[in-house]
Amino acid sequence: MKQINRVPVREQDPKIRATNFEEVCYGYNKEEAMLEATRCLNCKNPTCMKACPVSINIPEFIKHVKDGDIADAAKVIARDSSLPAICGRVCPQESQCEGSCILIKKGESVAIGKLERFVADWSADNKIHMVEKAPANFKKVAILGSGPSGLACASDLAKAGYDVTIFEALHKAGGVLAYGIPEFRLPKEKIVQREINNIKSLGVKIETNVIVGRTISYDDLRKAGYQAIFVGTGAGLPHFMNIPGENLNGVFSANEFLTRNNLMTAYKKNSDTPIYVGTRTVVVGGGNVAMDSARTALRLGADTTIVYRRTEKELPARIEEVHHAQQEGVKFQMLSSPVEIIGNEDGWVTGIKCSKMELGEPDASGRRRPIPIEGEFMEIPTDVVIMALGTSPNPLISQKIHGIKIGPKKGIIIDESGQTSIEGVFAGGDVVSGAATVILAMGAGRKAAASIDKYLSDK
Repeated sequence: MKQINRVPVREQDPKIRATNFEEVCYGYNKEEAMLEATRCLNCKNPTCMKACPVSINIPEFIKHVKDGDIADAAKVIARDSSLPAICGRVCPQESQCEGSCILIKKGESVAIGKLERFVADWSADNKIHMVEKAPANFKKVAILGSGPSGLACASDLAKAGYDVTIFEALHKAGGVLAYGIPEFRLPKEKIVQREINNIKSLGVKIETNVIVGRTISYDDLRKAGYQAIFVGTGAGLPHFMNIPGENLNGVFSANEFLTRNNLMTAYKKNSDTPIYVGTRTVVVGGGNVAMDSARTALRLGADTTIVYRRTEKELPARIEEVHHAQQEGVKFQMLSSPVEIIGNEDGWVTGIKCSKMELGEPDASGRRRPIPIEGEFMEIPTDVVIMALGTSPNPLISQKIHGIKIGPKKGIIIDESGQTSIEGVFAGGDVVSGAATVILAMGAGRKAAASIDKYLSDK
């Protein structure tokens, strides 16, 4: 049989979407999804499944889609993923399941992520809910943080019969899903809240505005009868370059910028909490967060430029996100590294000075090392600078849970089971690894849930 090409996904027109915060990608309809599913070879040795951090049975769910049995496809996904609509939208499939698809050797992989998204959205539209739950065992588990690792851990434990409560520091649940990823990539009410509601339907309780270590202590949790604790508080401490001018008005971390835009709804017209972007914005960095920041600033009305010290080939962001940013009008200033942020007498940003770079030999990351070209600089006029240079775990938890061991990169140290140096306290996701992806955090949360189940069952 002749192999058909990958079914394209409908998207908003770039010129229109660059002016709004509506979702860029429309996803597949049923006919498109079934056609794309016919491309799957249903391999006997599914390398795609091995590359999935939460081990979804990908060939099985795609076969159901091909047959038009979407409810059965949803049931397969639900065994291993509590956030399918989210993962289908923001997971870096090209470096995981799709990157391991056998078809990629001769062309394009199966659109696994888009099929997962379709199944999740179809299930919600048709009110399909197939999660099975074990009888209650009356054992209490506390989850610190309602991001992807915490939600995945809570979901698996609730299915296993545990009494689970999530404690969230902010006023909305979701962690990075709520504050870090823009509305045009991940709609909050339609998708994030829907997925959280599904987890709450399992009996999971979520308490917001609770900071463990401030409003409640670790000892308080123990006294309240929690027999195990999972720390999934993420990596919320932003990195800076420590160059002159970083304290000027108009300099943001990407975390602050995206949090203001998402949680404080600065993207909405006539918002009570608007965010300043001036007429020109420069974003420093080349990862997915840099793309999110640049595309957000562009939609808020700023002429936006990404400054990156390597070439486009070395950009760590997803190819799809780079492509979308370019389509929408974000400018890219490559082989440039900031050395100073320039300001006026009133303390506001007016420009950024960059050293021109060239690429040398590969460094530890495997990418060619950027080297400054001596004496060659350039200045870019700007009103706002956004630093999107990565994050580290927030040190508050380690400071307030006495005896928990921290690694050299500020991440919590865990053993093979996910348990920390304190018995009964487990951790996973970005608080251990540093900033990573949603799906890797979910995988860590699921692993910890299995370990907590074993730990409490053994006790």
